[in-house]
Amino acid sequence: MLNFGLTRLRLVAPRDGWPNPSAGPAAAGADTVLEHAEVYDTLADAVADCVHVYATTVRKRGVTKPVVTPEAAAGAIAGAPAQSAIVFGPERSGLDTDDVALARTIITVPINPEFGSLNLAQAVILCAYEWSKHRDLVQPPAEDLLPPAPQADFEGMFGQLTGMLEPLGYFEPEIRSAITLRTLRTMFTKAAWNHLELRTFRGILTTLDRHRRVRP
Repeated sequence: MLNFGLTRLRLVAPRDGWPNPSAGPAAAGADTVLEHAEVYDTLADAVADCVHVYATTVRKRGVTKPVVTPEAAAGAIAGAPAQSAIVFGPERSGLDTDDVALARTIITVPINPEFGSLNLAQAVILCAYEWSKHRDLVQPPAEDLLPPAPQADFEGMFGQLTGMLEPLGYFEPEIRSAITLRTLRTMFTKAAWNHLELRTFRGILTTLDRHRRVRP
């Protein structure tokens, strides 16, 4: 929940009571969600002040309700004038039919009919992620990328490389030397080297050349 900016957690008749000492370590630092969690005896009490209640489940036999995706539900919740609730069932059994009956809408996702089981965390993250798209959450900072090196720096590296290859006969036969040189240049220019990458590669070439020169 906290990953995607959700902090209001309502628990209905927790199996192991509340507060639960095992919840803290499992929450991995999301203590604020636990500290402000509200506990209710029944689902009806928990959603009494919500204008729209969504039940996360597969279609239930005998229950006829609108069915939407997490994306559609998130858009509706974000645009609603008052608070809504997304209801998740227990890990082992999910929501029962009476629970679903309290909701106005069912949330489900297209899923493999041969294996339609999502655990509780997976269901929560699907809905929370879609909801987060409607909030001003800060994206993780992108890694700072160095700009491509000037062409002169590239030419210096390329000249060093070809200067090492030519005495070794790499560009022979002469009739194909121009094509080989062009192919080599094309291959290396695709990398868009920055100055650190060029300097590193030139260091490799210098080391190889020095090793070749001192060999007996």
